[in-house]
Amino acid sequence: MSDSPEIEIGKLLRQRKLKLGLAESCTGGLVGHRVTNVPGSSEYFTGGVVAYAYEAKVAMLGVSWDTLNAYGAVSRETVLEMARGVRDLLAVDVAVSVSGIAGPGGGTAEKPVGTTWIGLAAPEGEWARKFIFDGDRERNKTSSAEEALRMLLDYLLGNLK
Repeated sequence: MSDSPEIEIGKLLRQRKLKLGLAESCTGGLVGHRVTNVPGSSEYFTGGVVAYAYEAKVAMLGVSWDTLNAYGAVSRETVLEMARGVRDLLAVDVAVSVSGIAGPGGGTAEKPVGTTWIGLAAPEGEWARKFIFDGDRERNKTSSAEEALRMLLDYLLGNLK
């Protein structure tokens, strides 16, 4: 059986002497929780910001009000600004961000409940992935955290295109 994504991520970050930072919204710190479940994670995990409200995204992560007003919090543009912002704030090599609609309310026709964007900013570039999960609130948060870790692992393995 293979290790969980957070264990594999830890090994790779440690080997490459890379520092990780997180910017979480809908997951409320769940990605950071999983990363810090790994013994020795202080060697590569600098910290994370839970920026739930628009105001927090702007004040702590430098997300532009124009971006939020034009695209909403759950968008490619916003998660990339979140990832960029936490990367700068914590002076880390790699940053991952998550913003989504966990439910049960908040969805629209264009962005139904379960819509989640995950962003990643690194020296080589920036990437974003969109998901639409179909669980309840807790399941959507868990799925979002899992996919954020998988995206980070894909980056570390050279599989992000």
